[in-house]
Amino acid sequence: MMDETGSDANLSSPPLTGDAMDRAIPPKRRAWWLRRGIVIAVAIILAAAALWAIVPASGSTDIRLDSIATGPVELASFEDYLPVRAEVAPAVTTLVGVMSGGQVEALLVEDGALVTQGQPLAQLANAELRLQVMTQEAQIASQLGGVASENLGIARSQADRKAQLSQAQYDLVKAQREYDARRQLHERGFLSDAGIQRYVTEVEFQLGRVDELKRGMVSEQRFTAAQGTMLDQTRDRLQTTLGALRASLDALTIRAPRSGRLTNFTLQPGQALAAGDPAGQIDSESEWKLVAEVDEFYLGRVRARQTGQTAEGAKLVVAKVLPTVSNGRFRVELAFEGPVKARLNRGQTLDVRIQLGAATRALVVPMGGWLSAGGNNVFVLDTNRNQARRRTIGVGRRNPRQVEILSGLKPGEVIITSNLSQVEGDLLNIS
Repeated sequence: MMDETGSDANLSSPPLTGDAMDRAIPPKRRAWWLRRGIVIAVAIILAAAALWAIVPASGSTDIRLDSIATGPVELASFEDYLPVRAEVAPAVTTLVGVMSGGQVEALLVEDGALVTQGQPLAQLANAELRLQVMTQEAQIASQLGGVASENLGIARSQADRKAQLSQAQYDLVKAQREYDARRQLHERGFLSDAGIQRYVTEVEFQLGRVDELKRGMVSEQRFTAAQGTMLDQTRDRLQTTLGALRASLDALTIRAPRSGRLTNFTLQPGQALAAGDPAGQIDSESEWKLVAEVDEFYLGRVRARQTGQTAEGAKLVVAKVLPTVSNGRFRVELAFEGPVKARLNRGQTLDVRIQLGAATRALVVPMGGWLSAGGNNVFVLDTNRNQARRRTIGVGRRNPRQVEILSGLKPGEVIITSNLSQVEGDLLNIS
């Protein structure tokens, strides 16, 4: 029954076709994190973000906070002075020169001795010079003798002229007396005209003789005066030459040109010296000056007559500025104002403060190694102090503690005062 029923049921059902047996099954969707492309892209993004956070920005440098020093930018009183280390030197140094060449025969003083002006220091020997001086002395003496002879001849000639004039004047007086006596006789008639004429002629002759001698004496006096002047000049020149010759012998004695302490006197017996060679020097005793070397930055600011003082309070004045720069420094000479109370020695060093100007209120930053890069830029910290950026600035005056800022900074900012000249970038990351 059941079989028939089942058989009937099967017979009554329509047959299955291929379309009825195939059904469309939708594909199963994969999770987004299993897609390979998306995973790679996300990984790249995450890596880039991490690298951005780790690697510094281009042109920046990392630096530790404890390895740098900082200082504020502030308005404060700026003291315009220059501290220097100065060396004590004699106020006046006079060189001792050799006036005439020769060999050192004897040393009369020792190096370092106190000497007085004109004191003999050493004796030189020069046989050739002595012989030359003796020969020239003899020649000059002969020439002086000739001048004396000519002067004597002039004197004798003048004496003869005077004697002749005196004789003529005497003869004129005699002739006038004879004429006066005969004139009286002639007036009384005791003497004829022819008899008195001889006496008249004699008087006239003697008058003419006296006049001629007087005119001759005037002319001769003019000539002999000029000749005498020339002879006097010749005699003076010869005597000057003779004095110079004798002085050349005296120049073989080296003498102190002034009083003071003799230094660098290193001559040795037998040493040959030429005229003009240095023999030593004499330093003024108890008269001192100070010599300091100053950085060329202050070349235009240090001037003569500026004042200063030593650490002990001694007053100074800038006496001389030597502008020649050597190894980045120039020299300054300072003179003491008034007597020096402290005992000083040549070569001793003193701390000196040169006043360049009056104290003024200015925008200042601390002195530091940042100036080693030239002083025209500095790193300025941001408000969080985790970064610092390089900034161009203008600087003015300086003292050992402060630097005057002319442009580029504002009060309240903070700069890095350490030496960062090796840093090439313009940004510092501070940790």
